[in-house]
Formats: sequence, structure tokens, C-alpha cells
Amino acid sequence: MDSFSLILTGSSGMVGRAVLLECLAHPAVTRVLLVNRHPVDLRHPKLSEVLHADFSDVEPIRDRLAGYDACFFCAGVSSVGKDEAEYTRLTYDLVTGFARTLRAVNPELVFTYVSGMGTDAGGRQMWARVKGRTEEALLGMGFRDAYMFRLGLMLPERKLPMQTKWVGALYGLLRPVFPLLRRFSWSVSDRQLGRAMINCVQHPRPRKVLESADIGRLGDGA
Repeated sequence: MDSFSLILTGSSGMVGRAVLLECLAHPAVTRVLLVNRHPVDLRHPKLSEVLHADFSDVEPIRDRLAGYDACFFCAGVSSVGKDEAEYTRLTYDLVTGFARTLRAVNPELVFTYVSGMGTDAGGRQMWARVKGRTEEALLGMGFRDAYMFRLGLMLPERKLPMQTKWVGALYGLLRPVFPLLRRFSWSVSDRQLGRAMINCVQHPRPRKVLESADIGRLGDGA
């Protein structure tokens, strides 16, 4: 696919913003529709935005979601302080509901979902099981193509929003050792992440569940 338009969620967070900046800079991306709960203070000719408070029900904005080639779903919530039922509602139910609406209005869509390193539908950790079931549901939904990005540690090369102060402080402490951390397969840069997603849309891949090492290689054009 030489050029494409896309829907992006999670652009107020670190991962989503990293992907957004790469999409705005990439010549193959023609339009980006942000679907957010809160406005993002960015202006760009490619960019438009839909504000919607309840991601569990996107039927009210269904018509605004039609006419796109891809979706990069980068939104997510922490499992800290949540039981499995609540986390399932905020992750599995929300993501699959959003995806079903997109599938209905864009049958040829490519759907990319950011889960996390260690995701496993049969795993011991609650968050890993929920995200694993979410991955399985998305892969079986009938999209033209779908990719699950099991992101490990993202090392930002640009200034990105940090959702909490402690995350910002942690990255501040780690920044001097970023060159060392980049040697590990479970780390990718913010630019690699965005380029890898774009690459998947332009050049379909046989592997649909991508670990951090796969993301890094794709982000480097491999």
C-alpha cells in the first residue's frame, strides 16, 4: 500500500504520541483521525480529531470512523488496583467493541493493537491473560490484516507525555543508560515503534504477533 489513512487511539499517552509523531512525519500516511477522550494540543494538515468520552460505546461516532485503511490502537489502562472483571471490562470489552465497529464500517481495515511483553492468554498474571484473550479476539475478527505489538520497553528519542510523575522520573533516571538499554532485544525507540506499524500496513507480514525484537527490526526496515 503506497499511501493510507488511519485512526489512532491513545495519542495523549507516551506510546500513542510516539506513533502519532511518526505518522505525521511519514509521507505514506495521508490522514490521521485521533479518537480521544480529551483534546490533544497539536495542529497538522493531516490531523483531525473526534472527542468521545465513552470508548465502550462508539456507535454515536460510527459514521466518523468510516473511510480509513488502518487503526493503530495504542490506548490502554494499567491493571494496578483492578480485579480481573474490571480490567476485562476496561481492556477486552472496550478494545473488541471498538474493533467490531471499525470492522463493520471498514471491512478492509488493518488493525494494530499494542498489548505488552509477556502477554499470554493462559498465563499466570491477570493482565497477561486479559490482553492475551484480547489479542486472540482481534486476530479472529476478520480484518484484512491484524498485528499484535507486544511492546517491551520503549526508549523515547523525543519529548513525549508521561502519564504519571513516577514514570517521568523513572525515564529521567534511565536516560543516561539509554545507549546500553538499546542493545537489548526487549527495547525499542519511539521512532522504531511508529515506523514498524506503518511498515506492517504497507508491507503485510506473515507473523501477526510481534515481540519487541520483531518491532525493532520492522522499525529499522527489515
